[in-house]
Amino acid sequence: MKRIHDAFAQAREHGGALIIYVTAGDPSLDDTVDIVLAAERGGADLIELGVPYVAPTADGPTIQAACQRALSAGTTVGGVLDAARRIREQSEIPLVTMTCYNPILVYGLQRYAADAKAAGIDGVLVSDLPPDEAEAWLEAARQHELGTVFLVAPGNTDRQLREAIDVTTGFVYIISRPGITGARADIYEGLRDLVTRVKGMADLPAAVGFGLSTGAQVAEVLAMADGAVVGSAVVNVIAEGDEDGKLPQRVESKVRELRGGSRDVRRRQVCARRAEGTGDPLGASGASVYGNAWPHVKGTPSPGRSLSADTFALRGACSCPTNRMC
Repeated sequence: MKRIHDAFAQAREHGGALIIYVTAGDPSLDDTVDIVLAAERGGADLIELGVPYVAPTADGPTIQAACQRALSAGTTVGGVLDAARRIREQSEIPLVTMTCYNPILVYGLQRYAADAKAAGIDGVLVSDLPPDEAEAWLEAARQHELGTVFLVAPGNTDRQLREAIDVTTGFVYIISRPGITGARADIYEGLRDLVTRVKGMADLPAAVGFGLSTGAQVAEVLAMADGAVVGSAVVNVIAEGDEDGKLPQRVESKVRELRGGSRDVRRRQVCARRAEGTGDPLGASGASVYGNAWPHVKGTPSPGRSLSADTFALRGACSCPTNRMC
C-alpha cells in the first residue's frame, strides 16, 4: 500500500498520477508482463491489472472483448497473480488488481489476499462490491496490508460517498460519468463538482476514470484530481495484436502520448495563468486539490494556499512572457 501513496506523492511533481489499466492475459500473461513494463517506461505511475471475468461489471465493449480474449487464452486468477509476481521482480511500480467479487470469492478471500500480497500487489479494487457488504473482504485486506479501492460515482449521495471513503485505504476511484467504460470525446460536465465533494471528505488521493482517452482529457482531469485512469484507449492498442512483434513499443508510445499530451496542455494552462499575472499555476483549484489532500507531504501548502510555479515544476518549451516555467 505504501507504494500507492508514494506514487501519488511523487506524481505531484509532474502534475498528477497517470494510471494505466490493462486486462491481464490479453493477449497472454507473458505479454501482460511486457505491456506493464512498457507502460511504465512510457510514463505510467500506477498500473491496474484487470482480472478477466465472464460477466464484467460496468465494462464497455472494448474491455469486455479483452476479457473474452484473456479467458480464451486460459487466464486464471492464479495466473494473474503470477504475472504480477514477475512484474514485481522487475519493477517497483504500484500494482492494483481490478476484479469483480465472484472470482476472488471462489478463489477464497483470505487466500487471495495472502497470494496477492506475496505476488507484490499493493491494492485491490472490487468493482461490484458495495462498501456496506464488504466486511469480510476488508478484514482479509487489512490482515495482509492490501490497499482497498472503492468506486464512487455521479449520483451518489453524501452518505454513499462517505461510506465508500471510510473503507478506502488506497485511493478513491471516481467514475467520471454515468454509464460504462470506454473512450469518450468529452468530460462529463458534473465531474468537477463530484471531485470537489469527494476531496472535501477524503484525506486520501482521488483518481478519475471511465471514458478518458486523450492527453488533453488526462490534463483536464489532473487539474482537479490527483490521478487519471486510462483503460480502453490502451486496450484498443493491445487489441490490434502483435503480428509485428512490437506490441510493447506501441503501448509505450501510447502511454507516452497520454503523458506528453497532458503535460503539454497543463504547460499551456500554466503559461496562460502566468501571462495573466495570477502567479497561480493551478488556479483556485490548487489548494483544494493538493493542500487538503496531502497534509502529510512535506512542502505541501496548507489549505487556502496554492502550489507555486516552481513547486509545480513543469519542464520543456514554454511561450509564457516570463519564461519562468522552462
